[in-house]
Amino acid sequence: MSPEQLQEQLIELQSQFAFQEDLLNDLNAIVVRQQDQIDALERELLVHRERLLHVLENLPEKGQSAASADERPPHY
Repeated sequence: MSPEQLQEQLIELQSQFAFQEDLLNDLNAIVVRQQDQIDALERELLVHRERLLHVLENLPEKGQSAASADERPPHY
């Protein structure tokens, strides 16, 4: 190989390396942003789970809900 060809090949490799480095930085930023979104969704899921458990704990018992649904209000 001539020195000119080696120089061209070296420049091409350096160019490819620079593009790959930029791509890697872009991908890393995407991964960081996605992890932030996952963390936010996990926190939101935890809040909803706690609210659902609170609602379920405060539901009337099966026997109580059927009896209270059939009862007439006191003003009748």
